[in-house]
Amino acid sequence: MDSKNRYDVIIVGGGIMGSTTAYYLTRKDPALKVAVIERDLAYTQASTTLSMVNARIQFCLKQNVQISQYAFDVLEHFEDDMTLAGNRPSIAYHREGNLFLHEEPAAAGAKASMAMQKALGCQVQWWSPEEIKANYPLYATEGFTGGTFGAQDGHFDAYAVLMGYKANARAQGAVYIEDEVTGLVVDNRQITGVKTAAGATYASAVVVNCAGAWCTELAGTAGVDLPVKPVKRQCFCLDTAVKPDGPLPLTVLPSGLYFRTETGGMVLLGKSMDDDPVGFNFTWDQNRFMDLLWPELAEFVPAFERLKLVRGWAGLYAVNTLDDNAILGEWPEIKGFYLANGFSGHGLQQGPAVGRYMSELILDDTPTLDLSIFNPRRILEGKPLAEGGIV
Repeated sequence: MDSKNRYDVIIVGGGIMGSTTAYYLTRKDPALKVAVIERDLAYTQASTTLSMVNARIQFCLKQNVQISQYAFDVLEHFEDDMTLAGNRPSIAYHREGNLFLHEEPAAAGAKASMAMQKALGCQVQWWSPEEIKANYPLYATEGFTGGTFGAQDGHFDAYAVLMGYKANARAQGAVYIEDEVTGLVVDNRQITGVKTAAGATYASAVVVNCAGAWCTELAGTAGVDLPVKPVKRQCFCLDTAVKPDGPLPLTVLPSGLYFRTETGGMVLLGKSMDDDPVGFNFTWDQNRFMDLLWPELAEFVPAFERLKLVRGWAGLYAVNTLDDNAILGEWPEIKGFYLANGFSGHGLQQGPAVGRYMSELILDDTPTLDLSIFNPRRILEGKPLAEGGIV
């Protein structure tokens, strides 16, 4: 094979996971030959760029909290650290908080998670319905026991962050190739490369599956069955007649409805539902908002009864149906085949820590943050991670 098609590491998927992994690999070892193969370098259907974007520390699993703590640190210094040849990225990082509303049955679990988060040094508080109302007068808090508020949670420009990682990874030597990987090549339980839709074959003893919602299809070409499904999630942009006095945090109701304000006074809203379709479908349905979400929103925020639906869009969650948590590490049955999959909607904020961790595994470095709890072996053994509440 032509040496130009031979790499030390091939990463399939150039979204946040692929680009952070490429960035940390080439930062740790500038001599490493790394290729990132991405089907669409315009990222028109990438979950990274279609996300409503959130970074939070309000998780029930300690490792997920620690992953977010690292993301907070990265985002805080991102514009300085990722300045390249005088080009400083602007990521519009707004730490306006996350507010999770709770009803009585879930209050004890929420408070237990909050205690764990605070023990890790997180800024999170329990607010009574009266305190919520005092901070956000538009909210109708009757019927809720209270809420957990993470003051440092927030949102940012996902595309700008992705482009920052990609530009720096390329400057450090990573090569980005626009093509679709159609098959993994395995010889005697060792990964040896990939084949693409353009008819090319690329050789490497290390291949990383960062294919997002397409990860199960990719893994299946090597006989690996992942419990990850592409689930459509719809988001809606609203122009409300009544504007809040200030920005609203990402507010999450027990039903799963969530919303926050966006630059320009708009409100972004979404809700994950049991009947969300599985498959690669990017259509959005305004009737879903009109018939189902608007009435629920107006009940909690009566002032939002009058509004205009400006636009909507759909993206894909890569949902891990085993336990909704990430799958990170080398697949036990194929040497050199690494997985960074199944983030179930948390991937964007987990990108920095996961990219660093994957690079450490591949280079056999001691992990800065032990994320071995997410090892793929639990998929083979059918042993989900046990946690309740906010995963």
